Amino acid sequence: MEDKSKYELILVIVNVGFAESVMDAARSAGARGGTVINARGTAKEEMLSRFKVFMTPEKEIVLILAVKNIKEKILKVIYKQCGLNSEAHGIAFTLPVDETVGLGNSPLIDVNKLEEEKQA
Repeated sequence: MEDKSKYELILVIVNVGFAESVMDAARSAGARGGTVINARGTAKEEMLSRFKVFMTPEKEIVLILAVKNIKEKILKVIYKQCGLNSEAHGIAFTLPVDETVGLGNSPLIDVNKLEEEKQA
């Protein structure tokens, strides 16, 4: 299968109040923007005490759509500034992006045409 997308999605989970720190770090490495989602962690007390880490249940998830060739640089800067050894207690991971719509270089999709093809 041909790799159609030049993007990857970076997801960063941090303690509440640190999303802007994540975005500052990401921008310094070339990211253009992101989206913040409020969340709540569900780690069990036994897991937290085993790793001797105090975690607040309130979290922020930062989603960053990044060009593949700068993804690793963005991840490294985010982890250095907002990783587990910081007050943010951040973790980050990436997911592949198969296709995008609505970005400046993406072709527009004719929704009516899609519906017609679906019904055929």
